[in-house]
Parts: sequence; C-alpha cells; structure tokens
Amino acid sequence: MKQSLLDRIDNRSATIGIIGLGYVGLPLMLRFVEVGFRVLGFDIDPVKADRLNAGESYIEHIPAAKIRAAVKAGLFEASADMSRSAEPDALIICVPTPLDQYRQPDLGYVIGTMDALQPHLRPGQVVSLESTTYPGTTEEELRPRIESRGYTVGEDIFLVYSPEREDPANPDFRTQTIPKICGGVTADCLAVGTALYGAVVDRVVPVSSPRAAEMTKLLENIHRAVNIGLVNEMKIVADRMDIDIYEVIGAAATKPFGFVPYYPGPGLGGHCIPIDPFYLTWKAREYGLNTRFIELAGEVNSAMPQWVFRKLTDALNDHGKSVKNSKILVLGIAYKKNVDDMRESPAVELMAMLREKGAEVAYSDPHVPVFPKIRKYHFDLASVPLTAETLHDYDAILLATNHDAFDYKLIAREAKLVVDTRGVYRDVAANIVRA
Repeated sequence: MKQSLLDRIDNRSATIGIIGLGYVGLPLMLRFVEVGFRVLGFDIDPVKADRLNAGESYIEHIPAAKIRAAVKAGLFEASADMSRSAEPDALIICVPTPLDQYRQPDLGYVIGTMDALQPHLRPGQVVSLESTTYPGTTEEELRPRIESRGYTVGEDIFLVYSPEREDPANPDFRTQTIPKICGGVTADCLAVGTALYGAVVDRVVPVSSPRAAEMTKLLENIHRAVNIGLVNEMKIVADRMDIDIYEVIGAAATKPFGFVPYYPGPGLGGHCIPIDPFYLTWKAREYGLNTRFIELAGEVNSAMPQWVFRKLTDALNDHGKSVKNSKILVLGIAYKKNVDDMRESPAVELMAMLREKGAEVAYSDPHVPVFPKIRKYHFDLASVPLTAETLHDYDAILLATNHDAFDYKLIAREAKLVVDTRGVYRDVAANIVRA
C-alpha cells in the first residue's frame, strides 16, 4: 500500500484532494497543479466551487488567470460534493480553526470535515491536516475516526500533520520556497507525508510526531504574538514619555545580533496570531499548567484597539470635537497591508467601538471595495474614494492599515486630523497624532 502510493506521488499520477479552498488551500492547489498533479478541491460553499470552475478568483492576490489555466488544462476541479473524496489519493485539510465565544478552541470545521470524509475513506490514501491546532488533535480527533472504519493507520491509511505557513501577498516567499514541517503518526506515515510535500516544496522538515509538528506551528505564532505584545506595551510607555517608538526600534535594529525588530499597531489581525496562543493555553490547562507569559501578551494585544480609541478621543477633544456625531474615516480595514484579508482585523473592532459611541463611520480600502460578511461584525458600507474633497469631509482620519496604495502626502496635506496607528508619519505636525 505504502509503495504504491509513493510511486503514484513520484510519477505524478496521484490525485490530490484539498479541502478548504481559501487563503491556504488555493495557493497549495496551484503549486500541485504547477508540477503536474491533478487536484480535486472541496469547499462547503457551492458558489465558491462554481466560481473556481469558471476560472474566477475570490482572493485578490491569487490571479484568476492561474485558476483558469489550471481548469483549462484539466488539472483542477472544485466541488462541494464530499462523497467524491474517495477519488483523491491524498486528502489535505485546510479549514479554519477559530475560537468560540469563550475564547476556547473551536474544532468544528476540522471535525465536521473529518466526519464528512470518513464514510468515503479508502485504503491507499494519505490524510494531512494543515489547520493550526493544539498538540494532540491529529491523533486524538482524526486517528480514531479513521480507525473506526476498520483501517490501520500507517498500513491502510497514512496520517500526518503539516501546518500551513502561508503569508498572503508576501512577494519574498511562496508555497514552493517556504519549508514544510511534517509529522507522521508512524514512520511510514511520515515517509508518505514527506514524499507528498517534497514533490511541491523545496524543503520538507520532518519531526518526530504530529504533536511536535502541532507544537511547532504554535511556537512560531506565539513567538510573534509575544514580541508584538512587548513592542505594543513599549509603544504605550514611549508615548507617555514622549519618545518616538519607531525611532527607538530603528536604532535597536542596527544591532547585528540578539535583536529582531517587531512593530506596534492597533491590535492583532489575521487568522493565526490573535487566535493560536489560546489553543496552547487551553490545552496546557489539561496538564495543570498556566501559561501566564503567553496570556499576558494576549491581554496586551487585545487591549490595543481600546488604547487607539482613547488616543482618537483625546485628539478629537483637542480639536474641539467629541466622538459622538463626529465623522470618522478609517483608512485600511484589512488586517495587514496590501491584502484583502479581513479576518480578525482590529480596524473593524475600532469601527464598531466608534459607532457604539455615536460616530458616523466610513472606510477607504482599495483592497476591500465592499464590506464583506464576516463572523462578528457587519457594516453596510462600501469603500470611499480617497480625494481631497473626501478628506475635507471628515473630522478625523484613522489610519488603521498602511496600504501602499494610499497617497500619504495627500492625506497629511488635506485632512483636518490624522490618527496614525502604523508609524507612517515620522515628522511632527499639528494635524497628525500617533496612536
């Protein structure tokens, strides 16, 4: 069974199934297609599947032309019919792992996907979970569901965990060049997993188990969350002392060892950094441990939108305005620059806070022309064009995400008040306040 699957991977005759065709699944699909594999993609949203089959893209940085070419070549098809999951030789799960309302792990998408796959599993398949999760998920949740069919993991079906490492719109790294961590339930599982990913990425990094791979992903993101929490707290201290935190970071970054620059902002966004630390803190409690350091960083980062809100309130007061009835234009509502990804964006939380206090809120974001439906918030708004006339019309401009497309000279020249959360403006000006 193992050798037959390895041979199919090696000669590119294996069919790859990718479940979840979003920011992780679509780039992975394109990479498998690029080297000659046929990919059958699955998404619970039939509208998305239809759009992909028509050669359309619903993610800005993924070109529709590449999807059209994959479809036209007969190497890619999207489906909402999970009963077809018996067709692929590899099943790669790329579904969300959010938090619930109590900030506890919500594995509903992972478990729901596995339950949908379970009746259609067949010998000779490899199952890989890429969704970020707590250590133990692969073996505690996926393995029993496979074995309930009477299959032996490592003999009939091969099970691995290989965390996604996508950085949307980063021109310096792409799926092929980002090293891939892989942990298998057995040695044969690992051999199949490394062969699968080795066919499409330059370097596969094997680890001893799925638990080690799951912990690796959490460490990567917690490392970033903790350091961002540190620099966000330093920003607050520096602000009170009237010190330019960006000058300080730039100076510290000249040290050629022992320092890596991180930059403050209005809060954490994206699907990984604001969420993943809580997956570890939740699991650690099972072992009687309190991850105080990690949780403190989470508290600091979660409090940043409130701090920005207070800075905006003070800035409006200094200009003779209250938040109530003020017209506020939020610049950039994606979670980071130059993408259309809205997941966990602190800009949206700030918009909700401003509305709650009676402000009239609008936004401008060239990457998000119409405010999408997201889990927690919804605004019936469309992006406002950024012109001198538009800028004159608002009491304050809240710079939340520093897209390259914005004309920052125009903004500084024409706006009555700019509250800058990203350190775009380094020169002191009467109408610019750092937050």
